[in-house]
Amino acid sequence: MASSTNRKYTRLKWILPACVIGICSVFASLPINGLPEKVMKALEEFAKRNPQEKVYLHVDRDYYATGETIWFKAYVMMQNQPSLSATNLYVELLNKNGNIAMKKLLPVGGAGASGNFILPDTLPAGNYQLRAYTAWMLNYDTDYLFYKNIAIYDSRKKNALQVLDSTAVVSNDFAVQFFPEGGSLMNGVTSTVAFKALKSDGYPVEVSGKIVDNKGKVVAQIKSEHDGMGSFDLEPAKGVTYKAQMQSANGGSKEFALPAALNKGAMLKVFNRGSRIFFQTILANPLDTTYDDLMVFAQMQHQMVYRAMLKGSEGRISGFIPTNQLPSGILHITLFTSQGLPVSERLVFVRQNDQLDLSLQNANIGKEEREKSTIELLVPEKMATSLSVSITDADKVHPAIDENNIVSNLLLTSDLKGYIYNPAFYFKDTSATTLHALDLVMLTNGWRRFVWNKILNDTMPNIRYPYEQGIRLKGSTYANNGSIVMANGKVDFIIKNPIDSTTSFASAPTDNKGDFVLDGLQFMDTVNIFYQGNDKMKRYSNVTVRFNNHFFDNSVPVKTPYAAKNPVVMDASMLSAYLNTAYENGRIAKSIASRSILLKEFNVTERKVTAAQTTESRYVSGMFTSDNGYSFDLTKETPTSLNVFQYLQSRVAGLQITGDYNNPNMTWRGGTPSLYLNEMPTDKSMIATLNINDIALVKVFRPPFMGGIGGGANGAIAIYTKKGGDNNGADGVKGFELYRKAGYSIVKEFYAPDYSQRKEIYSLPDKRLTLYWNPNVVVDSITHTATLTFYNNDIPTSHFRVVVEGIGEDGRVGRVEQTF
Repeated sequence: MASSTNRKYTRLKWILPACVIGICSVFASLPINGLPEKVMKALEEFAKRNPQEKVYLHVDRDYYATGETIWFKAYVMMQNQPSLSATNLYVELLNKNGNIAMKKLLPVGGAGASGNFILPDTLPAGNYQLRAYTAWMLNYDTDYLFYKNIAIYDSRKKNALQVLDSTAVVSNDFAVQFFPEGGSLMNGVTSTVAFKALKSDGYPVEVSGKIVDNKGKVVAQIKSEHDGMGSFDLEPAKGVTYKAQMQSANGGSKEFALPAALNKGAMLKVFNRGSRIFFQTILANPLDTTYDDLMVFAQMQHQMVYRAMLKGSEGRISGFIPTNQLPSGILHITLFTSQGLPVSERLVFVRQNDQLDLSLQNANIGKEEREKSTIELLVPEKMATSLSVSITDADKVHPAIDENNIVSNLLLTSDLKGYIYNPAFYFKDTSATTLHALDLVMLTNGWRRFVWNKILNDTMPNIRYPYEQGIRLKGSTYANNGSIVMANGKVDFIIKNPIDSTTSFASAPTDNKGDFVLDGLQFMDTVNIFYQGNDKMKRYSNVTVRFNNHFFDNSVPVKTPYAAKNPVVMDASMLSAYLNTAYENGRIAKSIASRSILLKEFNVTERKVTAAQTTESRYVSGMFTSDNGYSFDLTKETPTSLNVFQYLQSRVAGLQITGDYNNPNMTWRGGTPSLYLNEMPTDKSMIATLNINDIALVKVFRPPFMGGIGGGANGAIAIYTKKGGDNNGADGVKGFELYRKAGYSIVKEFYAPDYSQRKEIYSLPDKRLTLYWNPNVVVDSITHTATLTFYNNDIPTSHFRVVVEGIGEDGRVGRVEQTF
């Protein structure tokens, strides 16, 4: 996103401070032992040392079939402003067990990044999750990373109604949680109690029931109002306990104990009236002087927006917070005692008409096969924007019922713990019913970005991951065969990029512990890094350099707090139509990829011994000498792959290698090939740890291979490690060692045919389901419009779903969706 020097909007840089000044000046003369300043200073210090970063992914669709491609655009925010300094984004595709099936490191520029996952045919069908985050976000609760549930079907089972999770058990079990407003019930005080009912699969269920006391008296009849949520009023009596007798819509009946009431304390009661938020403090015992002096403190996005000093003995127990100058988002209201102890909290959502203004106009939609269509996107505001657009076949691809879009994510769910079903519902309109349901979300989902007690005592989160600026090389140096650290030396680097054949040079000093850091590197795919440790004082001639592993190099770097949920079961005919199209589209894509130039036939009269055969003669014996397969002589090249599994990917026809390269899934003709190391049986874990620079030869045998111990009915892969004489050093860089470092993932280009031209490839059928994907829409600065142009597929259809999402340079979010 381009940055403007004259920003019309600065959102929290002027809106919130203006609100603070206007509201707080009234109460400035009523301090309680410096409490307001203490709380405000603690919040400011926390915000300064722990800026909040968020990630959101706009994905072209909500479900896929194997063989298809997931297209996504990432938006990165810092303190609800575009994160223009962010450089690294991590995106993973997780299976239902939380294991990484695929992952990408992407470069961030202008608060955005685009990428894709190509789903192989061999990927097991099931429930998956997309997870996205920056390294900085890992310093905090992983609940606040980006998650999106994705259903992936098997395109080969095109006529079957697929159940993605065979272990799912149909049950009428359910659970109901109860949330007193402000945090606690108090005896003798009427309180609002919200509740949320969930089925065993984590989805909401509608419930009804009654609240009874320990004598069996019914004190309230209750019923859920929206997605299993509801509320009721209760005035607990001292010495009395309460329980809820509940029935669910799926036929279950259960009892649940309500939280115990307190005999002392203070609580907040809040009424959201839109333009004003009214609050009232209620004491369990009005004569208890402990709670005579109180303070109400409200913050939004880690900035104070309101504070008020209260005194019960003088009748100052309530007030209101004007919201006309606040942006949309969650307002966090806390009630403090005079000793700075938080005793009651309440979340309120401020809903404003301040979204980025986006609209679609002047649509000229073609209904015939391969006919051209144009739609105009209007962005009337004079500001820089970052926008992405997806256009899909609305007759074959349907939106998810459980929708979480850029507005609902960045304004709501990214600040709350716990799963919220269909959060996009709460932004569909501003009716009283919708706003009431949104307030139930505020009552039943907790805020945990920070805990007041901790930040007031200056207990800050442990920062384990630095704020990344490019790709980092980090490690340690040792001398005397690794027995001592080499302090105050340096490490020299020669970095060669095989993609563009560029070479760069760098040097990093070592500190008094022998550690070094080289920051700010930018490169795609995998580069060859030649390095040499040097002692400036010339004390040691033999210096050893050891590199630290980056967290993303691990197979499971982050534990996910949310299990992948089963998607809502799709209609059988709908799913069948989608899978038939996805299957045909995959078959066509393979046909395009497999096209090659056929050479004229010629006769071989003499065969020259190749370099690979010379290497084989020194390494291979017995039945491993078979030529029924492929040979790769690594002594004659400098492979850039992380290990041999990545090296072999896409090099052998029929051999499928997918997933994590440290523990890949391998299939060949329906089975798993056998592995051999120096002609002895081995396993994936052993092969994955081999430095590819230490490998001399790789032979891949077609099925069946019976040359080794244990046989190889599904083919075999034989790896031979280098012997003396074959290790020629670091690609001719004398005195330097070689280290391979994975960089940013390469993103393939979205295929968009232009049928106004004549090309041979257009003779193939067109079964595309995503017709248009543009992660970086350019808006004309004069007309404030962008024209979206695409061609229809070969499927008779009459509807296209257009989704535009994005952010403005002032941090506002926007979205428009329309079906044509």
